[in-house]
Amino acid sequence: MKLLPKGSKLYSIFSSKCPRCAEGDIFPQKNPYILSTLFKTHTYCSNCGLKFVFEPGFFYGSMYVSYGLTIAIFVATYLVHTYFFEPSLAEIMMVLAIVLIIASPFVFRISRVTWMNFFIKYNPDKRGPNR
Repeated sequence: MKLLPKGSKLYSIFSSKCPRCAEGDIFPQKNPYILSTLFKTHTYCSNCGLKFVFEPGFFYGSMYVSYGLTIAIFVATYLVHTYFFEPSLAEIMMVLAIVLIIASPFVFRISRVTWMNFFIKYNPDKRGPNR
């Protein structure tokens, strides 16, 4: 049994696969840390034809997901850092800033894919650009 079976929302989110068929890649470059391709998205799924570029402003909602993920990362970083060390306020701020800079490209992509998964059901038999 796989930890994240194909067809689950978590599989689609963490592998950046199409939310409808869980086959096609959403981003042409899998590595989010290649900053020149960070914002590039395929227009359509290569497997089922789902259109990834929705109406203008669709991905504004992913900012809420990004905010939640960033807060979770900050809290986890703070708890781990204060558990193992006795940091000053300046050290905590520096560590949190470094973690934010390192995690930003990953959080950006994960939040977009998560937002898409809120609205698109897994249906591997469906074909075409319609949601």
